[in-house]
Amino acid sequence: MVGRASALLSPRAGAFALLAVALGAYYAFTDDLADLSKWWELAFIALCLIPAVFGLVYLVLPYRRADGLFLLAAAFLVLTVIFEAAGLDAFANFSKLALMTSFGFWFLGYFETVLWVALVALIIPWVDAVSVWRGPTRHIVEEQPQIFDTLSFAFPAPGGLTSANLGLPDLLFFALFLASADRWNLRVGWTWVALTLSLGLTMLIAVVWDVGGLPALPGLAFGFLIPNVDLLWREFQQWRKRPR
Repeated sequence: MVGRASALLSPRAGAFALLAVALGAYYAFTDDLADLSKWWELAFIALCLIPAVFGLVYLVLPYRRADGLFLLAAAFLVLTVIFEAAGLDAFANFSKLALMTSFGFWFLGYFETVLWVALVALIIPWVDAVSVWRGPTRHIVEEQPQIFDTLSFAFPAPGGLTSANLGLPDLLFFALFLASADRWNLRVGWTWVALTLSLGLTMLIAVVWDVGGLPALPGLAFGFLIPNVDLLWREFQQWRKRPR
């Protein structure tokens, strides 16, 4: 009983609770906040809101080892559908984050080596870029924005007039890359920083270029690869020396 209470009161759990309450308050009252200029909105979302949201993923990282992650993801899928049907957008938003994080942690179990993750990081961005610029993602964003809203996570700006949206696959790969850094003893903290900054940089480029949307996975891939490039290269060299 004492051990369980200690776990519940651990600094990580406490930080998660405080961050969840702060984010809940922001999403509940964002419409009542003062509007900001475009560049201040961008700075707030990129440097405050995105790191806060993905701070939740960082704090639950120890649960990547938990059993039943696939069933947990299925439960969050059901919750997301219920919240969406009830018009509870903020609850649906974080249910999507929990869904894709649980699924990403579960999916990581199928990777036998970090080099598999690195290979995915090298390939997936090209697929994502083609999808956003010429493929189904572009069609959904431009022709059926209501579907994109359903299949994305919203980062509303203060005042609630505008928001930045991140597709569900981006949430999944954020969790997958961060959990990979933890599983194979890479630079977890720096990986989290690089992943979150990559999303803000992608937003900045989209605003500067005045385009409706840019693929986020290329930035996420670099956010995983760059902080760990020497460790990944060392692992690759060791793999080459192993007898076949």
